[in-house]
Amino acid sequence: MTAAASSDTVSGHTGDKVTTTRAAPTDRPAMPGVFGPIPADLVADTATEHPLTERVPLRPGRWYWRDLIATLDPVADAAEIHRITSAYEFPWDYQRALELALYRTYCIPSVSAVLEEAGEFRDHPQKRYDDTSLLMAELVEHGYDSPRGKEALRVINRQHARYEIANDDMLYVLSTFIYEPLEWIDATGWRRLHPTERLAAFHFYRAVGERMNITGIPEDIGEFRRWRDDYEARTMRYDRNNELIGTYTLDLMCSWYPAAIRPAVRAVVLSLVDEDMTRAFGFPWRPPARRKAAFAALRARSRVVRWLPVRRRELGARGTENRTYPGYPEGYRPADLGACPIRVRDRSDICPVPHGAGDRALK
Repeated sequence: MTAAASSDTVSGHTGDKVTTTRAAPTDRPAMPGVFGPIPADLVADTATEHPLTERVPLRPGRWYWRDLIATLDPVADAAEIHRITSAYEFPWDYQRALELALYRTYCIPSVSAVLEEAGEFRDHPQKRYDDTSLLMAELVEHGYDSPRGKEALRVINRQHARYEIANDDMLYVLSTFIYEPLEWIDATGWRRLHPTERLAAFHFYRAVGERMNITGIPEDIGEFRRWRDDYEARTMRYDRNNELIGTYTLDLMCSWYPAAIRPAVRAVVLSLVDEDMTRAFGFPWRPPARRKAAFAALRARSRVVRWLPVRRRELGARGTENRTYPGYPEGYRPADLGACPIRVRDRSDICPVPHGAGDRALK
């Protein structure tokens, strides 16, 4: 290994097996940020972070990314595989599926009770949505062990530490981030997922869960799915807090569109919600034909996407729709996000939690 690479940072071939690693960051100056200077190690440079996707052949073919993923290791290369799947192959599908995954977690009374207590969905729903989307995008785009990934995890852990949250609830939310996108894409995506992509998603989020101090994460993808199903059977039921959080979120989704079409948007969202979720939210019953029509429309979209050129540019944090942080990620770092950001801001919404020496070190 040369001096230009860190101990685990090479991209190349070992026999017929491709390995992915991260090149060492070059010397970069700090850049000005919205809330203060951003250190050089938090200034993203995808060319050094992801050499495997830096250069794409001139005529790669529609199956280029799938064929590349098939050569990778679903455990050792989990983060890179998941980044390619979610940011190159299925960015729109992953965003919609993760929205539905979060929506599903609100059907658990112990989860919705914490969210209603926090009040963010009631008082600042758009910011709450944007913070979650961008923090997850940071983990996927840069990796959980990168400087930006570590800072994103610190923000996530700091936020969760403010409330009494059961480990099983954290474990359940983690499971939805794995299985909802896998099932969505297999049902409506322009192609089915490669087995390596499925395993990589599992190992990626399992590693994220470990760094969030979630205990008891199953070591097998099938075992974790069985645990999730059992947990839902035991806990998913109607509760007033479910209905409140579900309604706040539904109203937020409708607010993104002109008033004239909001009733149609509401009908589409409710059509994508399955019967178990409908009962847990206390939403009006929808005829099965409407759900079939909604998924038929999604599959029709995918038949068009299948013939589009292979995506050459990553849609990570830049491609995540948000209305709270203009121009993100330019001028921002993960510590700027969240209801209680790590860095004290020169604004009226200063974090009420005391900041210790460890927090001051990040400023």
